[in-house]
Amino acid sequence: MTMPRRRVRVPLAEARGYPFHRRPVFLLCLMAAAMPLAFATWSALLNNFVIEAAQFSGVEIGWLHSVREIPGFLAVGVIFVLVFVREQLLALISLLALGLGTAVTAQFPSFQGLLMTTLIASIGFHYYETVNQSLQLQWIEKGRAPQVLGWLVAVGSGASLLAYGALVVTWRAFDLSYALVYGLAGGATMLIALYCLLAFPRFEAPDPQLRRIVLRRRYWLYYALQFLAGARRQIFVVFAAFMMVEHFGMDVHQITALFLVNFVANMAFAPLMGRMVARFGERRALMFEYTGLVGVFLGYGGLYWFGWGVLLAGALYVLDHLFFALAFALKTYFQKIAAPGDIAATAAVAFTINHIAAVFLPATLGYLWVTEPSAVFVLAAGLALSSLGLAALIPRHPAPGRETIFARRARPAAAE
Repeated sequence: MTMPRRRVRVPLAEARGYPFHRRPVFLLCLMAAAMPLAFATWSALLNNFVIEAAQFSGVEIGWLHSVREIPGFLAVGVIFVLVFVREQLLALISLLALGLGTAVTAQFPSFQGLLMTTLIASIGFHYYETVNQSLQLQWIEKGRAPQVLGWLVAVGSGASLLAYGALVVTWRAFDLSYALVYGLAGGATMLIALYCLLAFPRFEAPDPQLRRIVLRRRYWLYYALQFLAGARRQIFVVFAAFMMVEHFGMDVHQITALFLVNFVANMAFAPLMGRMVARFGERRALMFEYTGLVGVFLGYGGLYWFGWGVLLAGALYVLDHLFFALAFALKTYFQKIAAPGDIAATAAVAFTINHIAAVFLPATLGYLWVTEPSAVFVLAAGLALSSLGLAALIPRHPAPGRETIFARRARPAAAE
């Protein structure tokens, strides 16, 4: 069969007959691998870099992460960009921006410089994540979505594993610099994005996507869970790893080794979790995740209350990542209740909702952190408990018209 040239638009039904390395799912795999090469390296080095090079305290790290989340809060702007740029192209341009921001991070070792490079990388990261979620839900059949999303999580974990493994082995052995590592990681992401840009045709989903802001009353539970997930996740992303460096004095190779364990576990368990969601449903999977997170965050608080050691802190960190691997159940819940044309617009709106708290929480909690670190994690446990209560409202078999347990039976999705 003659392969289409890269700018040809190919319907999804036709693309499924292509060799695997030309199919939409393989493009999703490549993008899933490209993003963590930059983002995982940036995350692994960040806390050590800002403390050593810029003398950050909890206040500065809080402000840095608040600035990092501004593009996430403005992710709804993706809807208007999509008027001019197709989702697939926007995802790859966003990966290029993420790689560029990561590559130059170490060239600006000051508070103002790090705010600038972080903002560039963050625009790429958040716009990529918004569009990628939309592409996944449009390109993957509903019946296979939990398993395929589980495999995509495993691919991303494998890329992170590669980045972290290289850091653990080479950081001390070759006395690497922050500039070299950031440059290589960001450059690798940019190269993969360029390959995807040139090697794949433009895939066309069967359902045209709305190019305007979409807010539906019937999606209220999805919005609420997104808001709480964003607030809770920010507390973990900002303060859990920072605690490892500030409180326990972990070095780059040590914190990276911890990340390495995380992603080995995710590679092994994410496909299993995909099958778990397919078998037991989104409600049970999410309730299991949120119950576990309540315990994890209370455990973090116990590190300060009872003086528990670094080994338990590391175990809790790994557990948190394992529970977070179940978060794709929220995607499949939305896929089941959404009108097909709502996916792109609602993904952008949901990403903005997810980041409402992320804009102010890191900076605000940075001040609380310098006085009572354990209170930050108690707040996170409360958010996880609220998510648990809301997850109980998800029906066993979600569908349009059966978005919550209060609906008696499925019906055609109403406009509102």
